[in-house]
Amino acid sequence: MILSPASTTSLIRALQHNTKTQNGTFTRNYPHSPKFSTIAMAKGARDETQDIGIAGKAAIAGGLISAPMIGWSLYTLKTTGCGLPPGPGGSIGALEGVSYLVVFGIVGWSLYTKARTGSGLPNGPYGLLGAVEGLSYLSLLAILVFLEKGYIPGPLPGDECFG
Repeated sequence: MILSPASTTSLIRALQHNTKTQNGTFTRNYPHSPKFSTIAMAKGARDETQDIGIAGKAAIAGGLISAPMIGWSLYTLKTTGCGLPPGPGGSIGALEGVSYLVVFGIVGWSLYTKARTGSGLPNGPYGLLGAVEGLSYLSLLAILVFLEKGYIPGPLPGDECFG
């Protein structure tokens, strides 16, 4: 068989691109294959550990506690007609009231940031501040639905509920 220069080059390339593994099979190596890299990315998309300050960390902690607390409060309000029981020393009732204030605070902070910068709160570490922001808006929506139906009782426990 006579090998022409073109077929010799093809044979050499084929031998260079195939590597024999330990079990006797061949794998293909492509040293000249195109490498893809990211050319453009949204601003801050790669920054997972952006600094959100103490207020942001407090909002994450407070929001992660407040959203489920408000859900429990609204569920209890719908099923019993009363808010949560005061609990030992009034701790559950106090936490319920503070939870409403935290949600209103996060939504207010978010609206202020949106008006000032054109976007909402930063995502924060692992997207937690963004998640808390979304949960706060959902909690506010649920509160407004309950308010429209007339379910919201007074701030102090009455005799009809805990008397």
